[in-house]
Amino acid sequence: MEPEPLTLTSARLVLRPLDQRDTDAVYTAAQDPDVQRWTTIPSPYLHEHARNFVEVLAPEGWATGSMFTFGVFLPDGPLTGVLSLTMRALGTAEVGFWAVKEHRGHGYTTEAALTASRWAFTGLGVDRVEWRAEVGNHASRTVAEKAGFTLEGTLRSAVDNKGVRRDCWLAALLPSDLGLPSTTPYLPAPPAATPPAN
Repeated sequence: MEPEPLTLTSARLVLRPLDQRDTDAVYTAAQDPDVQRWTTIPSPYLHEHARNFVEVLAPEGWATGSMFTFGVFLPDGPLTGVLSLTMRALGTAEVGFWAVKEHRGHGYTTEAALTASRWAFTGLGVDRVEWRAEVGNHASRTVAEKAGFTLEGTLRSAVDNKGVRRDCWLAALLPSDLGLPSTTPYLPAPPAATPPAN
């Protein structure tokens, strides 16, 4: 049974499912060239794209249990960004996010990523939250690293951004990184042995 749409809170933020009242804010924020450059949203980004995302795609994700999208808000109302948890495999979710230009640099996206990841571990039974970003997206990488994600490497040709294949960074957060138990036992690989000298 898929979880009903719910609201999460952190020290400074409210994460709630998007709804019709958020369409204009999403549309306005997505006009930022950085959001269009580093995410896979359409470019140019039209009002109908925002309406479809808020009113169709985001609710369908909740209904099917395939993607859990939150608007990230300050308690007094303004949208600071959008964050989604997309189910990729059994026990694995991928976090994706973008921040409203005017609200960057305050740690809101890091706080939201941690809040959503904690819910993924405790509410969805996920044992691994992955983060991916196109190589060069240092702002997104900084958020992931501040949230405690461990960089695991670079995947070649792993992202299709507007018809162009690009390399991406991959990092992951585990329940143990937040002091939480896993739903299944985890046996880390032993440290790699040093190959014998010739």
